[in-house]
Amino acid sequence: MLTLIKSSFIDYKLTILRNKKTPNSLFRQTMNETSYLIAAEVLKHLKYKQTSIQTPLAKTKGRDLSKSVVIVPILRAGLGLVEGFVKFLPKADKGHIGLYRDEQTYNPVEYLFKIPRVKNKIFIVLDPMLATGNSSVEAINLIKSSGVKTSNIKFVSLLAAPEGIKNLKKMHQKLHLFTCSVDKRLNKNKFIVPGLGDAGDRYMGT
Repeated sequence: MLTLIKSSFIDYKLTILRNKKTPNSLFRQTMNETSYLIAAEVLKHLKYKQTSIQTPLAKTKGRDLSKSVVIVPILRAGLGLVEGFVKFLPKADKGHIGLYRDEQTYNPVEYLFKIPRVKNKIFIVLDPMLATGNSSVEAINLIKSSGVKTSNIKFVSLLAAPEGIKNLKKMHQKLHLFTCSVDKRLNKNKFIVPGLGDAGDRYMGT
C-alpha cells in the first residue's frame, strides 16, 4: 500500500530541500521541520484504543496507541526524519539500522542492526530517499527476521523513485509505504531524478 503525503506547505519545504543552493544548515533545519509534517500524517494510520483517564475534575475517556511504536532510521540519512516522530511519540523505543550502498554493485552492505524487543510493537522505518529500494528491502528483511510481521512495519520516505517503489512492493507485499513525492526516475548512478542529491551528505554537511 502506498500513501502519498501531499500539501502545498510540504511542496514548499521540498523546494527548499531540492535546491542545490540551499546551505547545509538550512537543509538540516528544513528536513527536521518536514519530519513533523510527515509524522503527523503517518501517525493517523496507526491503530488506537479507547482508554479511561482522570482529569483534574473528572474521569473521562480518551485514545491511546493500541501498540507501542519503535522508530528505526536507516543510517545516516534516516536521522533527518527522526525529530518529528520522537517529539510526537516521546515514549517510543528507538532502533538503528546501518546500511551503505556498494557503489559497484549498488547492493546494500549491513554494518549495524540494533532494535529493541519486538513483541506487540509497530516499527516505523525512516529513510528519506527510496531509490533502488535495495537498502529498504534489506532493512525490512532484517526487522522481519527478528519476528516482526510485515503488517506491523511502516516505511517512510521523503522522495521515492518508481523503481524503488516497485522493488519494495514486490519483496514486501503487505508493507505500508509513505512518501511525499514520486519522482521521475533513477539516473545511471542510481540517484533519484530530479531528487535532491545525497540526503545524508547534505544533512550531515559532509
